[in-house]
Amino acid sequence: QVQLVESGGGLVQPGGSLRLSCAASGTIFSINTMDWYRQAPGKERELVAQITNGGNTNYADSVKGRFTVSRNNAKNTVYLQMNSLKPEDTAAYYCRWVVNFRTVWGQGTQVTVSS
Repeated sequence: QVQLVESGGGLVQPGGSLRLSCAASGTIFSINTMDWYRQAPGKERELVAQITNGGNTNYADSVKGRFTVSRNNAKNTVYLQMNSLKPEDTAAYYCRWVVNFRTVWGQGTQVTVSS
């Protein structure tokens, strides 16, 4: 069974940067997409960024130009580089993979942008 573990969240000032990581463990024989979602208090979970098995990327309009998703296949890890952070980026961030024909979620990591 594949498990995902996120790391890299924390408290950062507006304009700052963070890099989130999502590492997978377990036997992997197929990956379709690796996604980053976020959920702020009182709001629905939203897709932030996605990278496909073919390397194509997609971003929410609210993060385009500021966030970059990437992956290291050898380490079974996907990253989310977040620059120019804003208070409205404050949320719990989750990775979600479609792996081995199943959807797997991580436990989430908190990102707080505040002065």
